[in-house]
Amino acid sequence: MTIVELLPKLQALPRVEKLRVVQFLIGEIAREEELQPFASGAAYPVWSPYDAFEAAATLQDLLEQEKRGQHC
Repeated sequence: MTIVELLPKLQALPRVEKLRVVQFLIGEIAREEELQPFASGAAYPVWSPYDAFEAAATLQDLLEQEKRGQHC
């Protein structure tokens, strides 16, 4: 099947199926380029500002300095 034949069929797909096609193609490209795609069902750590008290204190200090006109 050529791309010319494939494109109209892809356009006719529902949105969720189009997303599955995109996910499939990204996985294929990653395998071809020997990239490690995300494993299905795996957990990956993501940083969150929750409990980042030091960062909050630093930001507060900077905001107070800005308010007083004391630029670093």
